[in-house]
Amino acid sequence: MSGAEVTDLSAGGPRPAAVGLDPDELRTLLLSRIHDVPDYPRPGVVFKDITPLLADPAAFGALTDALAALCRTYRADKVVGLEARGFILAAPVAVRAGVGFVPVRKAGKLPGATLRQAYDLEYGTAEIELHADALRPGDRVLVIDDVLATGGTAEASLHLIRRAGAEVAGVAVLLELGFLDGRQRLQASLDGAPLEALTTV
Repeated sequence: MSGAEVTDLSAGGPRPAAVGLDPDELRTLLLSRIHDVPDYPRPGVVFKDITPLLADPAAFGALTDALAALCRTYRADKVVGLEARGFILAAPVAVRAGVGFVPVRKAGKLPGATLRQAYDLEYGTAEIELHADALRPGDRVLVIDDVLATGGTAEASLHLIRRAGAEVAGVAVLLELGFLDGRQRLQASLDGAPLEALTTV
């Protein structure tokens, strides 16, 4: 892993480069492996399918390297992966960075004592949970997910982390859908913590 600082053109801050790739090369590689699926899951929606990226070891490795570098940059002790594709990204990042992995799941999916957080959807509400003992006071936690859309799940996860007594080190996503204004929704809840998007459309 290179220790050199490079400019993050998506979010405006510095970050270490993935091995052998500058930020533009990384962005180009990742976007080339994310496929558009029109009219899924309903007519008029263009779904961003990351499964081709996951199937490509070079692209998945570069993504894992970049996210693990953010763990080091922001001195994370734990990574939180958001259900469900956030699990796929966050688990190898935790291994690569040498930190713990904590899943945040839909309500009712975790055994034992949990903390639960409700959040608003376009129509109705949803709830997410984490184990009550998964985080300790003083832990620095980086939240990882595949896509930042409206920001509701990420915002709820930040509340859960702080309720557990831990500190939000930041939020990192593979892809930000800029037209949905999730970044604006998260600003207050981030409370100065960074939001990093490796790619933005």
